[in-house]
Amino acid sequence: MQQALIFILAKLVGLYINILSFIAPKKAGRLAYGFFTGPRAGRLIKDSLPGILREAKTETITHNDLVFQTYTWAGNDTKVLLVHGWESNASRWKLLISYLKKAGCTIIAIDAPAHGLTGGTEFSIPRYAQFIDCMVQLHRPQYMVGHSLGGATAIFYQSQYKNSTLQKLVTLGAPCDFTTIMDNFRKLLSLNSRVMRFMDSHLLESYKVTPQEFSGSLFASKITIPGLIAHDKKDKTVAYTEGEKIAKAWPSARFITTKGLGHSMHDMALYETIFSFLFDKDEVALNADSETNTNRVAI
Repeated sequence: MQQALIFILAKLVGLYINILSFIAPKKAGRLAYGFFTGPRAGRLIKDSLPGILREAKTETITHNDLVFQTYTWAGNDTKVLLVHGWESNASRWKLLISYLKKAGCTIIAIDAPAHGLTGGTEFSIPRYAQFIDCMVQLHRPQYMVGHSLGGATAIFYQSQYKNSTLQKLVTLGAPCDFTTIMDNFRKLLSLNSRVMRFMDSHLLESYKVTPQEFSGSLFASKITIPGLIAHDKKDKTVAYTEGEKIAKAWPSARFITTKGLGHSMHDMALYETIFSFLFDKDEVALNADSETNTNRVAI
């Protein structure tokens, strides 16, 4: 029932924007862009944080015009940076954190733009990458793990910033092509070509590249550090082929397939694999295109 309501509302919003595009095209484009970049979930309330975040040292970082929220679980000098995805927040890492703690490492997580306790109303990959760079410069983590758009941002970050501190990178359910993300948004709202043309020009102004040039395959091809790419066969949010494209372009990455985890990718066996990859603890076989079979339901 709830999914049906969301579907109807999305189509009604899209219909309104389409009609508006013939009357006030710029206003219609701005409205569409606002829906595209403005998350509708993932916010947190400071006085009622999830338990896992209450265990961390919280800090609000201000760097130039950037203001964002961070969480640190103190450990040894080995550091892991966790980067969540769209309409989520740092608490999504609760289960993985329990595995990382076994290594005794320091764990750092951040809230993305307009997510969690971080301010703003607009999410963008370049801005999220700036958050990541602030944390890399401040804490110098050796490892980074990103989920969904967080994984896409991690790939973008390392390809553009080429930080020598990072030694390994893990992505879970990450999208590859920005055009795919935009096409999914167009289909969700059934937007017409007039609106999409405005969005293309607005994104060009914001990202300094066309949507066609903003490609995970291109970014991944520039990364030289080892990577672990995990994607689920039944991911209904980001198609499995997106993970395959990233893996094909990233020579030093290993690609593993899961079954039954959906997009959230929460699974104990997968977390054991990530732990082994990062810390070389009796690492399981992770040859390209290896497969992790599981019937567990994603949390």
